[in-house]
Amino acid sequence: MRRILTPLELARRLAHLAEEKAATDILVLDLRGVGGFTDFFVICTGANERRTRSIAEHLREQLKAEETVPRGAAGERDGAWILLDYLDAVLHVFTPAAREFYRLEELWGDVPEIEVAAR
Repeated sequence: MRRILTPLELARRLAHLAEEKAATDILVLDLRGVGGFTDFFVICTGANERRTRSIAEHLREQLKAEETVPRGAAGERDGAWILLDYLDAVLHVFTPAAREFYRLEELWGDVPEIEVAAR
């Protein structure tokens, strides 16, 4: 029987899977109570467009095997900023230049950061 992940478990799972594919600067932001569109943002960096696509593909494959699929996706063709929307958690995979340009974490700088270490 498939176990349904809580939103926090999903966010941490996304972070750990990104880490497996050499994502760096992984950050989980707690958006509960701030916006009604998601509970968590998982933000990370891939060294280049090829790496961001590899990270996103790895996440899709691993979670699909666990019967969890994104409800939406964007940016996979370009690769500078890839977004995978799992409703309760949204993954953002940036190249270093795109992350610096968009500074997404600064837009949400007043929300708590979640510790990723728990598995």
